[in-house]
This record gives sequence, structure tokens and C-alpha cells, in this order.
Amino acid sequence: MRTYDFSPLFRYSVGFDRMQRLLDSAAERSDSAPGYPPYNIETVGENAYRITMAVAGFAEEDLDVTVKENQLTIAGRNERKDEEVAYLHRGIANRAFERRFDLADHVKVVGANLANGMLTVSLERQVPEESKPRKVEIKKGTVEKLVDTAKKFIGADEAKAA
Repeated sequence: MRTYDFSPLFRYSVGFDRMQRLLDSAAERSDSAPGYPPYNIETVGENAYRITMAVAGFAEEDLDVTVKENQLTIAGRNERKDEEVAYLHRGIANRAFERRFDLADHVKVVGANLANGMLTVSLERQVPEESKPRKVEIKKGTVEKLVDTAKKFIGADEAKAA
């Protein structure tokens, strides 16, 4: 397993420790990434995404789609026993699985659908209004006027300011 030190990247930034955890978890997963079940991640629109996972042999009640703290977890548990079946060849894997996907901020799961052995999870970026870019009005005025406004804003009087 390779280890990378990302601390120089975070030396001049504040609040990006979540990014470091994401990079660390991605590095761990890439070393032991299982190939089952196969999946696709698609961009559907500017703010819409879709994860499609091949889950042949699993019914809706066998699958669990959970979102917790910006992490999407898709798990499958197949409880059926085929003890009476004698296979000549068994190529369809019905084993249990758990796949985790880290979601960016403001990406929400809007739905999941199971059809023809394909589980489709729809995601959408929903940026709140306060996080969207906004124009800041630039006013003409003197520096003294700005200082007076700042003093009023913080509640300081001239005796304390001097």
C-alpha cells in the first residue's frame, strides 16, 4: 500500500480536513477494490448524476440504499439457500456485497429504481441559496464613513475606540 503525505496541500487552507479523509479512504479502497458488483457512474446533466449497478439475482427487499454524512452505501444480502440445487456450473454470483460512495457537499440522493437486474440511484447537486454566488454592492464613500459604520455595527463608541 502506498502512503502519500498531503499535508503540504493543506498548509495554507482551513477546513479541508474532510478532503484529506476522502483522499485517504480513496487510497485504501483502490488497493483492495473488489470488482463485484460492477457499476457505472454517469453525468446526466449539469447537476445530475446516476449510479447504475448490476445486481442480478437480488430483489428489492435484498438491497439497502443508505445515505449518512455524505456517504452513500449500497448493500445487498441474498438470504436464499440453494442447498437442493446441484450446479454443473455456477457463474452468477449472488454473494453479499457492500459498496460505498463518497458524495460531494450538496449532492443528494433523489431516488433509486430496480429494473431488469439493474439498480439505478439518481443523485442531484442541490446548492442552497446562501452558497450561490451573489453580487456585493460597492458604495462610494470616504474611509471615515466606513469606519463610522463599522463602529456602529460592532457597538463601539468613540471613547472606547480612541
